[in-house]
Amino acid sequence: MVVALLCVVGCLNYLDRMMITTMRSSMVEAIPMNDAQFGLLTATFLWIYGILSPFAGYLADRFSRSKVIIFSLLVWSVVTWLTSLAHSFEFLLITRALMGVSESFYAPAALALIMDYHTGSTRSLANSIHIAGIMVGQSLGFLGGWLAESHSWNFAFSVFGIMGIVYSGVLLLLLKDPQKSFSQSGTTTSKSLEIGFFKALKVLLKNRAFVLALTVWGLLGIVGWLVIGWLPTYFKEQFSLSQTMAGIYATGYVQTAAFAGVIAGGILADRWSRKNPNGRILLPMLGLGLAAPAIFLASYTTLLVVAIGCFMVYSFTRIFTDGNMMPILCLIIAPQLRATGYGILNFFACIIGGIGLYAGGALRDAQIPLELIFQVSASLLLVATFLLYRISLIRLKKQDQLTFSNS
Repeated sequence: MVVALLCVVGCLNYLDRMMITTMRSSMVEAIPMNDAQFGLLTATFLWIYGILSPFAGYLADRFSRSKVIIFSLLVWSVVTWLTSLAHSFEFLLITRALMGVSESFYAPAALALIMDYHTGSTRSLANSIHIAGIMVGQSLGFLGGWLAESHSWNFAFSVFGIMGIVYSGVLLLLLKDPQKSFSQSGTTTSKSLEIGFFKALKVLLKNRAFVLALTVWGLLGIVGWLVIGWLPTYFKEQFSLSQTMAGIYATGYVQTAAFAGVIAGGILADRWSRKNPNGRILLPMLGLGLAAPAIFLASYTTLLVVAIGCFMVYSFTRIFTDGNMMPILCLIIAPQLRATGYGILNFFACIIGGIGLYAGGALRDAQIPLELIFQVSASLLLVATFLLYRISLIRLKKQDQLTFSNS
């Protein structure tokens, strides 16, 4: 029930933040602004969202996770509704900033709450189903543009804002923290974090396995944003396609493979973990090990069908890591620090994502072909694979030490 409830929230989370990008023409017609100002609306959201994520995660560890989620949904839904009342660029900019503040509190708390309930063989699948809900929200972003054309740009923000406000009332009745929280070994542990924010950051950053996981997440952020940002252009230029067909191949096919991959990755990781304690680390390793040659081959081929197939393989296997990152954190950090840890990952991903997008544009300006950019991306995936292997070795060493100590 918790996963089902949060899937809806995750869908609304991404729908509310993404739909502004699909109604640009309608918004600019109603509220005159240049391209830089329109870009600033999304950039402001991303900067604030990323910067506040670690602190938002800390609050979810320190206090009730379910209450943090409900409060986050209520506030960002009110802000979404308020956006429909905007009549100036300055008003829009303020609402996007407030959206960044309020939405930053959701993901760390939600993923940590799912881990509190799913302590055993369903952990990866539960996390992956929630991510699938988020992906549905991303794909439904077109509703903003459709409603803006059929009614007005204000209408979409009003409708989804009210939906979120109503749904926060549903969560208030149904969403609760578990009575007990359990460690990976099954022993009861305190769920509240008693240390201060900066002390919590220090504890996490002194954990070598966590730093490696943070590096993996950063590398995947670079590759992910490069592929998302430049794949339509690659298909258009490399295979002389129209903008429409290039967009369909780059999003429809690839995103469908990602949706299937996140569910498959959850199921396979849970099954592997029953036989091997490091199964939730080994499956992402395998996935990245397959994604790297797939994207490398896609950059070389002159056949459109092969390129599409390779990028589908990349999308299907690379997302194994997304579905298992929070379960991996559960293996390497204390239960009381899970939301804080994921908040730091969120912050890092936002910073790296921006750098990746900028770097891709800078490389293009320097006349660097997209084929070479994708080949470098394949190399980064191999580095991430090796770092996951290092995390698995650290886990095995700690298990051996624990066994020796118990003996």
